[in-house]
Amino acid sequence: MTDMLEPTATPAADVPHRRRGPFGRLYHGETAIDFWGKRKIGFIASGVLILVTIVSLLAQGLNLGIDFRGGVAWEVPSADLTVDEVRQVLDGQGIDGGSAKVQELTSDSGTRLRVQVGDQPQDTVVTVQQALADAAGVDVAEVSTTQVSASWGRSITDKAVRALVIFLALVMIYISWKFQWRMALAAIIAMLHDVVISVGIYSLFGLELTPATVVSFLTILGFSLYDTIVVFDKINENEPRFAGSRLGQPDILNVSMNQVLMRSINTSIAAVLPVLALLVVGAWLLGATALQEFALALLIGLLIGSYSSIFIAAPLYVILKMRDHANRSTRGEHVTGAELERLVLGGSPEGHRRELARARQLAGDDIDLGTIAASSSPEAVLTHPPRPRKKKRR
Repeated sequence: MTDMLEPTATPAADVPHRRRGPFGRLYHGETAIDFWGKRKIGFIASGVLILVTIVSLLAQGLNLGIDFRGGVAWEVPSADLTVDEVRQVLDGQGIDGGSAKVQELTSDSGTRLRVQVGDQPQDTVVTVQQALADAAGVDVAEVSTTQVSASWGRSITDKAVRALVIFLALVMIYISWKFQWRMALAAIIAMLHDVVISVGIYSLFGLELTPATVVSFLTILGFSLYDTIVVFDKINENEPRFAGSRLGQPDILNVSMNQVLMRSINTSIAAVLPVLALLVVGAWLLGATALQEFALALLIGLLIGSYSSIFIAAPLYVILKMRDHANRSTRGEHVTGAELERLVLGGSPEGHRRELARARQLAGDDIDLGTIAASSSPEAVLTHPPRPRKKKRR
């Protein structure tokens, strides 16, 4: 009798992957996280960060480096000279040594101190150069002097803005051609979100903004775009797969995000580790402080870019997509729990909306969708045991 029974399919949610722990499911792409249900948390967090950015920019602005605001920089050998002695030399020449930026630069040729202050008259520049040489016990020719005008910094800013506009336009065209314009718009908003919050962090903590920082911000856009494209590519792949089942956009988002979550995490870790090495080993241990400005901006941007691709770009795309008339019927509905896990693992979505609607009519509108979905497996739908299949006569 057993041989004559119709073999029943085992639901994907009941396969042995359930024996894995949380990290095992994450590694194998078997998570069932409700990203769509948590979208408001991401939007609120980003809104708070943007508000803090606006307040900080209005209250204290940006700490512009010498390349943007103009000024004078001296570099002097520091074998017999300390930072405090340098500040005392500046105070003796009528310059506020406490507000001066003094950096220790280490290289194969030795250690040097870089001193930066605002614009000064030419005679003051020469006097300070001589005073630093006397304090360090070196010839005046060994103390280098650099003067930068504010107009040069404005020129850099203008070029960076033009490069940013061109970059965003090209990105918009490419994503619209490769995927769809809604994805392009969501990606652009996410990239602008990353830059605004990165600038806000620099303003809030008083970090110096230099040309290296501007280059880092442009690099951030590239990484943020890559991470977002990974997510959009999976969504674009799943939409045709679920087209016949009338699966809602929130469900497609959840399935796609869970399937690429580990890949996104791995991508972010692989990008952050070299930057951390650059920041810790290069800037802090080896004293290459010129790398610190570039690496710090990169680190901040990489972390924010990883966050925005998951919690900003993808939900924004779904919101734009659900504005279409064709998607209004499934607006706000999405499955969670066991049913979401079944879809993530490749389970067929055929008929699951019909079962949800039927169960809702029987149980009332207040019943939880996740509870209904968990009971809409093939076994739960059957109201009687399967009948034995008759043998064919030979």
